Amino acid sequence: MELPLDEEDGTFTNISLADDPEHYSRRILSSEVERAQSTMMNADMDAVEAENQVELEEKTRLINQVLELQHTLEDLSARVDAVKEENLKLKSENQVLGQYIENLMSASSVFQTTDTKSKRK
Repeated sequence: MELPLDEEDGTFTNISLADDPEHYSRRILSSEVERAQSTMMNADMDAVEAENQVELEEKTRLINQVLELQHTLEDLSARVDAVKEENLKLKSENQVLGQYIENLMSASSVFQTTDTKSKRK
């Protein structure tokens, strides 16, 4: 609705719109628009909160997975160290056994080298 212009001083005159049915309809429409905007903002905020919750859950899952992998790596590293230690022990035992077998073979006449020429004569 246009406000009438006061021609003398060039200002607008205030008109009461309280009784104007068009004004009443606009007020109702305006309040409906505000409610719709508020609902959309709440929906947007809910969507953001849901997205943040999903991100938080994903971060938590990844952190737990990293911690689990770290523990697995520590266990594997300890196992490798134990196997290395066992390997060194077995190598040492093999050397001792090899030396023992050599000594037995040298002491036994069965394993003495024979001179085939001297036996043929």
